[in-house]
Amino acid sequence: MANVTIDMDLPEGVTITSYHRLGEAHGFEVDWPWPCSCHCARCGHQGPARWETTGKARVLRDLDVWGQPSFWSYPAAFHRCERCHHRQDLIPPFKRKDASYTFRFEQHVVRLLIGSTETDVARRLGISAETVARIVKLQVSAAKVVGPQRLITDIGIDEISLKKRHQLYVTILSDLSKPEQPQVLAVKPGRDEAAATACLECLSEQQRQAVRSYRVDMGAAYTSACAKLLPKAAGVIDRFHVAKLWNDAIDGERKKNHPGLQGEADAARAEGVSLADVVVSPRREGSDGPGPGPADSAVSADPAPAELVRLAAALQGDL
Repeated sequence: MANVTIDMDLPEGVTITSYHRLGEAHGFEVDWPWPCSCHCARCGHQGPARWETTGKARVLRDLDVWGQPSFWSYPAAFHRCERCHHRQDLIPPFKRKDASYTFRFEQHVVRLLIGSTETDVARRLGISAETVARIVKLQVSAAKVVGPQRLITDIGIDEISLKKRHQLYVTILSDLSKPEQPQVLAVKPGRDEAAATACLECLSEQQRQAVRSYRVDMGAAYTSACAKLLPKAAGVIDRFHVAKLWNDAIDGERKKNHPGLQGEADAARAEGVSLADVVVSPRREGSDGPGPGPADSAVSADPAPAELVRLAAALQGDL
């Protein structure tokens, strides 16, 4: 039996205890340090945690592995308050309450919406469009707080359309300090300067001072917001917009070469001329020096080559 090693980027404190192959999917049993104390949501009592397991497992959707979906499972447990006996479920640090997917899966869904719609992303991930809409709503409405100790040197700001025909736009702020592991920092409704400012204000003043570059499109809204709040950062236009400008410039020069300058083509059928009678005119220099002249691609009927062809055929018949 062959052995395969999988390298995974796990949240801090999370470990994998076992792996299971589930058809076309991957299953991982995960564990993390459970809290020693618990705050009761009913009476507010803070006391030592008394975790009890139910013997069942909770399953969460996580990032794909080798293009196939992966799932995390952990034991279902609850804490019972010693004062009011309220039963409170264990919520892992890598998911939100009443959600069947991890935080990083939510961020992955938001990133996939760049250039796609809710229906396209739902079909690609094998989930419902309602789930995609719910994830986006949580990402937009949630008051995300970026840890003040986190070092951010490069960021990216872009807009995404959540509905078809560009009906609903949001602005997404990403951490590009590690290009191989981009992370979503904030998502705000709109695609104007106010939305970009709201995203940047999720960073502390020290974090904004540490940013060295920001990647934006060629719109003035994002550039203006970054210039105000990121005084030590340099703007970088992403390569896709640069490539588009380059292609537009080349295409504009190409269109200046009017088809009429190449000579008008005769759509009528050539009659009375065989392939043996057609010969390409000799190459001549153009008006600008060596190179193709105006008659390079012209064809003409020359009786001399045709007579030579007939003579060679007669000689072959005699031999």
